[in-house]
Amino acid sequence: MTSLISLKQITKSFKSLRALDGIDLEVSSGITGLLGPNGAGKSTLIKMLLGLVQPTTGTASFLGFDVRKEGRQIRNRIGYMPEDDCYISGLSGVSAVQFSGCLSGIPKTESLRRAHEILDFCDMKQERYRMVDTYSTGMRQIIKFASAIVHDPEFLILDEPTSGLDPEEREKLLKRIRLLASQMGKSVLISTHILPDVQAICDDVVILSQGKVRLCEPLVTLNRTAEPSFRVRVLENMDPFVKALESSDVEVSKNPDGTLTVASPSPQLSETIWNAAHQSGVSIQSLIPARNSLEEVFLSTVADAGGTGEND
Repeated sequence: MTSLISLKQITKSFKSLRALDGIDLEVSSGITGLLGPNGAGKSTLIKMLLGLVQPTTGTASFLGFDVRKEGRQIRNRIGYMPEDDCYISGLSGVSAVQFSGCLSGIPKTESLRRAHEILDFCDMKQERYRMVDTYSTGMRQIIKFASAIVHDPEFLILDEPTSGLDPEEREKLLKRIRLLASQMGKSVLISTHILPDVQAICDDVVILSQGKVRLCEPLVTLNRTAEPSFRVRVLENMDPFVKALESSDVEVSKNPDGTLTVASPSPQLSETIWNAAHQSGVSIQSLIPARNSLEEVFLSTVADAGGTGEND
């Protein structure tokens, strides 16, 4: 697939601090999650992609444009949702979104039409006519998101998009992001500390630590366990079942939620599990393929890099 972001040996130094250290990265279409502990370099990387910070060394292209020389062309084609509040005091919600459209070169009347259309997409009703100053944190997040997409950009950079949202609104926003990617062809880079968000909607994961790319893999690859394994829940006492499994030379571990993880390189593992259940007289309530936890992958990756594992 064609890379939308291509970085080669990128470094960025601020006096004695090296924020980015020899980064090589290719990002294609779809939704990419950007993770990393505090001070990993995520914010510097985003500012560089926007053309707001110049790399010290290396080459970088974004949507086919040179990050060093063509920052304006890049910013014309992307939507950016910053982590911090960036509204203008005294504007209503719809006016704030309209203003973002005007800044992108859309005529005033058309910007207003698009603002209403996008706020309908975001399920914001009469609240759009209130002053943004009176909004809750979650409502301001929605306005930032609407402002990022009002000009129909081909690529979105979302920095902590679900911060401050209640569980229901968080789920709705994630569905909107997935809809933009799957049905409207948008590509998205999400920088977040909420790992379940990445697990829910991302196609690929990038982990930064100490200014370096420590991992860049499809999420499906990260979820795949090293050997075939299943998570099993039984209705009766599991001890006879565990003994029957262990006598079949499979690895069994108990999970905090009362399930068992059963692993073996054997391709007949599921058959072995059912045979053990029959032998021990227990009923299997659920049998699903096990997968790696993104949290475990993140902590392991950062620990290998010598980081703290504290994601921001």
